[in-house]
Amino acid sequence: MQLKTNKLSLKINSSGGFSLIELLIVVVIIGIIAAIAIPNLLKARMAANEASAISSLRVLHSAEITYQASTGAGEFAGYVYALQAAYLIDKSFVAYPGSPRCVKSGYEFNSSGPAPAGFQGRPAAFGYTARPVSAATGAASSFNATGSRDFAINPAGVIYVAPAAGLTDGLQPGYNNGLVYRSGQVWTQTLNGN
Repeated sequence: MQLKTNKLSLKINSSGGFSLIELLIVVVIIGIIAAIAIPNLLKARMAANEASAISSLRVLHSAEITYQASTGAGEFAGYVYALQAAYLIDKSFVAYPGSPRCVKSGYEFNSSGPAPAGFQGRPAAFGYTARPVSAATGAASSFNATGSRDFAINPAGVIYVAPAAGLTDGLQPGYNNGLVYRSGQVWTQTLNGN
């Protein structure tokens, strides 16, 4: 006697695609990852813009000192376009002739103009502020923010920082170590540009 075994073959009917639930799970996971990553990317961009603003203020300060020692005959240029005309800074600062303002890397730089030697009995001076373009244009959204702090530099090369307040006047040279602050604006001296 011989036993025969019947082999059962089960076929799974598959169409080769993903189900709707699987696709929805993948979309939710991608959404969660994006929700975590995007704020960090925006903060990193703001930090890079702030570091660029501090560096740019140092470049402007060095160019002013060079201008005073060479072309300016003891006086400061006081404006970015004058420093560009003297070939002391490059065209990465978008300056407009006759305007004390220029833009670079998400920050608007504002010059207070030069204060000539003898102005109110003080030596020659200059001053620059850097404020986020988002504050300059009045954008309230943090999504469009290019920075969260205002910066300033005086003739001594000291960099000051304050919370971004949307300054309109900036600073005036020659007073209080080169800065006159707007009422209510608190400037603190930075250490190592931080």
